[in-house]
Amino acid sequence: MPAVPLNPKLFRKDVEQIPTRNGYGDGLVEIGKKDKRVVVLTGDLAESTRAHLFQKAFPDRFVECGVAEQNMMGVAAGLALAGKIPFVSSYAVFVPGRNWDQLRVSVCYTKANVKVAGAHAGISVGPDGATHQALEDIAITRVLPNLTVVVPCDYLETKKATIALAKMIGPAYFRFAREKTPVMTVEKTPFKIGKANVMRVGTDATIAACGPLVYEAMVAAEMLAKDGIDVEVLNCHTLKPFDEETLTKSVKKTGCCVTVEEHQIIGGLAGAVAETLGRREPAPIENIGMQNSFGESGETEELLTKYGMKSADIVKAVKRAHKRKVSKK
Repeated sequence: MPAVPLNPKLFRKDVEQIPTRNGYGDGLVEIGKKDKRVVVLTGDLAESTRAHLFQKAFPDRFVECGVAEQNMMGVAAGLALAGKIPFVSSYAVFVPGRNWDQLRVSVCYTKANVKVAGAHAGISVGPDGATHQALEDIAITRVLPNLTVVVPCDYLETKKATIALAKMIGPAYFRFAREKTPVMTVEKTPFKIGKANVMRVGTDATIAACGPLVYEAMVAAEMLAKDGIDVEVLNCHTLKPFDEETLTKSVKKTGCCVTVEEHQIIGGLAGAVAETLGRREPAPIENIGMQNSFGESGETEELLTKYGMKSADIVKAVKRAHKRKVSKK
């Protein structure tokens, strides 16, 4: 399978960097123009989540719920069951963190057409500290029946995901980050819910990544190429339904896999990959992500370095997986 089209400036210092949350705001405005059923709710975090862009464009379809996330999810469920397409916007530690019960019963159980947007996800929230660094949200949403879970990699993919989820019927959760991150994709890069993208073709190891850390995975692949290790990189933007076919095909070819995510390795992408390969293509796996720990306050780069989520850490993990593959033979 060939790699998808990517930004030609991907590995240059002048690559454009935009927060993924901006893609959410811009996507909301675009779908708001085309579909009057779209409404946006927030819990006193309009500007931080970029929902304020929709608020300015369509004030009569914007609902400020205040710091009452549990009530907000119930309101969204009611709006969906009345024929609207509500987008619930807050920090991921609050939505789905604080209102998981309402998401489970009022939205997923009833199959209400609610789209839940969790902003400021991952360790890269930085100085806000452990209380605001959502590192468990993928795990607690993946487990819910009827719920689609998406983790876009950059600004453009977040915008595409927002538009695609508005068209999809059924409940969905997607997360994005606060900090500026490199724009890896281009307008022509395909985005299909449930279909992973091959970002780089390789034969010696597979890196399955999601979210902005896909960039670190791509940098690591370039570094590994200099050491003679040819890596295939998958952007697993949809955690549920998970693209088992693309992952299995890749690992069948490469023989080992490294998962990369800005999330606890328990229950997140690492879990989805292990569940898949355990059934379909057993192979050595290494995991990059939070290792059963809370985060702390600090600058984004400091935290990514401390908790082992940079390209240099991915390189080491790939070499470990590759060594295990060779010794296994």
